Amino acid sequence: MHRDTLRALPLMLLAMASIPAGDAAGKLMGEAGVAPFFTAWSRFALGAVLLLPFVLHLTPLRLFLDWRVWLRGLLIAGGILSILTALRTEPIANVFGAFFVGPMVAYLLSVWLLRETFSTTRVALLAVGFAGVVLVVKPGFGMTPGLGFAVLAGLFYGAYLTASRWLAELARPRAMLISQLVVGALVLAPLGLPAVPEITPRIGALTLASAMGSMLGNLCLILALRMAPATRLAPFVYTQLIAATALGWTVFGVWPDALTLAGLAVLLASGLATLALRGGR
Repeated sequence: MHRDTLRALPLMLLAMASIPAGDAAGKLMGEAGVAPFFTAWSRFALGAVLLLPFVLHLTPLRLFLDWRVWLRGLLIAGGILSILTALRTEPIANVFGAFFVGPMVAYLLSVWLLRETFSTTRVALLAVGFAGVVLVVKPGFGMTPGLGFAVLAGLFYGAYLTASRWLAELARPRAMLISQLVVGALVLAPLGLPAVPEITPRIGALTLASAMGSMLGNLCLILALRMAPATRLAPFVYTQLIAATALGWTVFGVWPDALTLAGLAVLLASGLATLALRGGR
């Protein structure tokens, strides 16, 4: 494994544990009747408010004049809104299984647009991973609208990962994070503000947990992407499957069915096999 990948690994693993935790809080909000529009908007808005005092001196206003920053913010906003919509009706492990078209999209876009290293072996393993996604999604004989939104979230997320690598040198990591939080809060405000629920202590705590998990996860992800190419880090995204399955069982009491579990196992195996590749070959 490359030295830069080893340096990025702890941050990547922390990111991949934090993001499902934030989404679990978002699912609990959905089960309590909170609209995904509010959950998505509050995640961006609260994250921006919490982070802003620490990054104000690091964030030049010219950053928001760059159309690429807005594109990246729109991609992550679309991904979060889609996955929260999926979580309203689907078990968290199933959603993350379908969501894992994301690493495949990130790899292919990084090779195509960023001219990162192409590897036929990696492509073959990504194809195996896609087979795992198919087992989870069950297109044509078990696919639901919720899983469709999960796939859409994965497409958005894969494009976001590539955009993050593309813009990795544009500004410091915290400045890049606040830019996506501000953009997300602004574009989702027309949908989120009309859907504000009654803020009980439980809803307030879940809203904060959702925002904190997402903010921490994305900050760690941005830091990791500055240290190593997206093509090498993409397989680590699969570790979210472990966290999502564990959260589904411990928090929601749901264990995946046999076909979904087989798909998750295929996805995880393909990701771990990719890690064993050396030198991008």
